[in-house]
Amino acid sequence: MSFTRLLCAAAALAAFVGPFAAPVEALAQSKTVAITAIVQHPALDATRDGVVEALKEAGFDQGQNLKVEYQSAQGNPATAAQIARQFAGSRPDVIVPISTPSAQAVAAATRDIPVVFTAVTDPVSAQLVKSMDKPGANITGLSDMAPVAEHVALIREILPQAKRIGVLYNPGEPNSVVLVKALKDEAAKAGLTVVEASVPKSSDAQQAVRSLVGKADAVYIPLDNTVVSALESVIAVGQQAKLPIFSADTDSVARGTAASIGFDYFQVGKQTGAVVARVLKGEKPGDLPVELAKGTDLFVNPKSAAAMGVTLPESVMKRATKVVGQ
Repeated sequence: MSFTRLLCAAAALAAFVGPFAAPVEALAQSKTVAITAIVQHPALDATRDGVVEALKEAGFDQGQNLKVEYQSAQGNPATAAQIARQFAGSRPDVIVPISTPSAQAVAAATRDIPVVFTAVTDPVSAQLVKSMDKPGANITGLSDMAPVAEHVALIREILPQAKRIGVLYNPGEPNSVVLVKALKDEAAKAGLTVVEASVPKSSDAQQAVRSLVGKADAVYIPLDNTVVSALESVIAVGQQAKLPIFSADTDSVARGTAASIGFDYFQVGKQTGAVVARVLKGEKPGDLPVELAKGTDLFVNPKSAAAMGVTLPESVMKRATKVVGQ
């Protein structure tokens, strides 16, 4: 064979192999992380983005050696279960459920795929892990138990004459049930009464907050995905009725709640992503203790507070980590 023909044959072989070689090499190095959330709202979206950012910092870069799949259940538990089964069937390297309902759905769908949950208030009460120190099985994650005592103290500081705190929550969300119990305990210590209003679905939120007008001096929204996804309708009633609305998550302050002490959920996501990276590198989830979200900030929205009939005290304004809505 002549040298020219040999070159042509080599070129033809390269053209044939080339399209297949790169994907095979990439596939050998690539990891897949499947992320799901019960609903889309700023706190959960920030958590997801934080997970992806932390994975990038750990060397897992989306589009290079990392594939990220994301699905939201749009507030529907049946959809959450369907997504969990779909992810279990596709067998990613790690599944990251955001929120208690999504974590419960994923835990029920797989016993062998590594699971790293996040934004779960009480993983033990939710029956996700045996204990915080030794979760066991294929699961670990991060708890975002809210600083409820600090929330009650903040409401008392802003509204010293308040006697009754209304609370909006979905009794079908285990995380919310835990937080409402904690709220009752802390409110009792502060001499406050808690008035409950049930929100089984997002469309019920506006009517539920209206039911608290005249019955509560302020309204508290826990880390409840159903209520937070309908927050704007709650804020509208608060402003119309001059009923101050407070939230457990700081992301809701930019959307109109008066104030909150809570976590930066992008940082919660980054903290979670660091755990996911450890699992991708070979550690077993069940051997990793469940972590607690780190760091709290005070967010205030004086403009929205004023629209709800409240002037935030100077003592609160001076301590604020972030002032929004000015």
